[in-house]
Amino acid sequence: MRLTEFWQRMEEAFGGAYAHSLAVDYRLPTLGATVDEALRRGIDTKDVWRAVVAEFDVPKALR
Repeated sequence: MRLTEFWQRMEEAFGGAYAHSLAVDYRLPTLGATVDEALRRGIDTKDVWRAVVAEFDVPKALR
């Protein structure tokens, strides 16, 4: 998954402002990092997205 697709899914699932706030502030237990930290560390976007889906009620169409 490309980074642009990742952010499109985040914004569609959570709305633009909340998606970016969540990415900075919420620590995903399965990664031990926020979305932003995980992406900066080089964790694959698919793995970050899977962690988001596991933690939040993401619409099935976006999974």
